[in-house]
Amino acid sequence: MKISFLLHNAYGIGGTITTTFNLAQALAERHEVEIVSVLRHREHPSFALDPRVTLRPLVDLRQEKEHELHLRPARVFPRAEYRYGQYSELTDRRIGECLAGTDADVVIGTRPGLNVHLALEAPRHVARIGQEHLTLDNHSPRLRGALRRAYRRLDVLTTVTEADAGTYRRKMRLPGVRVQALPNSVPDPALPAADGSAKVVVAAGRLVPVKRYDLLVEAFAVVAAEHPDWQLRIYGTGREHARLQRLIAERGLYNNVFLMGAAAPMEAEWVKGSIGATASDFEPFGMTIVEAMRCGLPVVSTDCPYGPGEIIEDGVDGRLVPVGDRAALGAALLELVRDDERRRRSGRAALQNARRFAPGPVVEQAEELLAEAVSARRAGRQVARGRARMHQVLAGQGFAARDTALTAADAVRRAIRRGQR
Repeated sequence: MKISFLLHNAYGIGGTITTTFNLAQALAERHEVEIVSVLRHREHPSFALDPRVTLRPLVDLRQEKEHELHLRPARVFPRAEYRYGQYSELTDRRIGECLAGTDADVVIGTRPGLNVHLALEAPRHVARIGQEHLTLDNHSPRLRGALRRAYRRLDVLTTVTEADAGTYRRKMRLPGVRVQALPNSVPDPALPAADGSAKVVVAAGRLVPVKRYDLLVEAFAVVAAEHPDWQLRIYGTGREHARLQRLIAERGLYNNVFLMGAAAPMEAEWVKGSIGATASDFEPFGMTIVEAMRCGLPVVSTDCPYGPGEIIEDGVDGRLVPVGDRAALGAALLELVRDDERRRRSGRAALQNARRFAPGPVVEQAEELLAEAVSARRAGRQVARGRARMHQVLAGQGFAARDTALTAADAVRRAIRRGQR
């Protein structure tokens, strides 16, 4: 089976890129796999990619940023999509040409706007899989309307949590489209797991308001006051950096809380810690939670929509606390900081429980889903050809054109009834 992923920009940094690379590399064990990157802005990707996976960019911004067509607004990519400003008539054209000429059995879109392209422009022989890495409730009403119209032409729509899959089924009502949760996968760690002895809490992600690193810093002040030998290390970049730096200084935490910048891959940093932490108001999945757990760290997280509650078993491999509750977050961190044995036990449980997000189990689900979609698409074409042939035969026997709009079985039944009159 040939599998093609359609990705916004494979040369950047982000959770969708990480999980796409992970899944593509795992599928490449048994399939021909390519990643089509709509945009490219640098020579090499930030993340290493298995050489068995082909990477193909469509628009190279280093040479084509001022291309005449790239200065014109996109018409296919939906205007209400978050990334609309980065798309153009040039990206519309290149994506359309790419889809029209693909020899892939299945194409997987990785964001709403690209799913729209896939739904509207993929050839009939291609199985169309749309991935949602955000959630339906995160999309504006205007975008939801555009997606509802386009997504009816997909074969499968995957979400990263069961909760969001249920939301799509209830609210979008996509007849004939299979909506299924498919979690992100994290590769098996190459380094030995953390042993729980390091006096370090680790967090990672974009430094943006929704991640609430300000809340995490303030909650950690309680830990630092009681255990000044513990550190909080925050990995990532973003527009909140300066504000967080000021907050750390204001709270006098400059010896305890450190903004570490970006790190890729993160595995070497996770294993230097003993506890993972996230304070988000919203997490479509929680990739960093799984990464931390796969390295043997129990994770303290807000119980925000939708991912953390489907990943962490509260009190077993981590803790879940109410969204925005600084006191509860600080208390949960202290529970694990104070109790060495509990911390190590929770770390072992995290390592064990996170194995369900290893490439093996996730890829097995993905392969089954893709194979069924390809088979259904091929069977659908065969049925369509059979019906078309039946309609031609019936039309040749003098039946009205309206009869050719019937299913083959209905047309045959009508023919029999007419012959009996």
